[in-house]
Amino acid sequence: MSWGWKRFAARAIAEASALTGRGRVRPGYRVLLYHAVGSRLARDPYGISIEPKLFERQMEALARNSQFSVASFHAPQSSHAQLQVAVTFDDGYRDNLYTAAPILLKFKIPFTVFVTSSFIRSQSDDFLTPAELRELASLPGVTVGSHGATHLPLDKCDDSTLWQELYESRCYIEDVTGTTVRAIAYPHGSVTLRVRDAAQRAGYVIGGCSRFDINDEDRDPLLLCRCEVVAADSERVFQQKLRGAWDWYRLRAKDPAAG
Repeated sequence: MSWGWKRFAARAIAEASALTGRGRVRPGYRVLLYHAVGSRLARDPYGISIEPKLFERQMEALARNSQFSVASFHAPQSSHAQLQVAVTFDDGYRDNLYTAAPILLKFKIPFTVFVTSSFIRSQSDDFLTPAELRELASLPGVTVGSHGATHLPLDKCDDSTLWQELYESRCYIEDVTGTTVRAIAYPHGSVTLRVRDAAQRAGYVIGGCSRFDINDEDRDPLLLCRCEVVAADSERVFQQKLRGAWDWYRLRAKDPAAG
């Protein structure tokens, strides 16, 4: 099945789920996953670069809806009477500083950027430079976390390489930003209990995977689910993702917390 047909089928299922839910918001802690905002990427088959105007409308909706409360990326709290939403970015694209950050600051939305250290060193026009990463980390409400040293799928790494990916990337980011790094997003969403335990030994206390779902207070803080938002998502789809109509997506892959 082509990507377009898969998207069509997914939207049909989400519409049915939204009708069944009658507009109710699923309570819990939802972490949104973004990549780029406004960049023209050479390779973007899945539409990870979102138009700035669309992103701004999404953030405005998030900030002004009384059914949601905006949170920093953190472990789920003991009470989720109201939906809490956090905003995160993966990879370390330059537009996170120049395009996304002004919008998020405008609406006073905290956010976390997970950067791959080799991308920061690469001198690519797509990614933040060390100086830009330092500037981003200094902004109010911004947290910088690790996305591995070289963006390898961590579940395929031997023990030595896994440690380098986890520990050396954290040390590099701390040296560049002057901040303490305790959060990680696993590249490609490739995390197992072995990787999770290695991340804990490397000094991380919270981690995000790519499993699409909401988090409750019992969720392992090193295996938090995140909900990806892509360029093809209309404002209606964005609202559906916030409210839980797309949470059936979790059935596509095994939960890493299940072992």
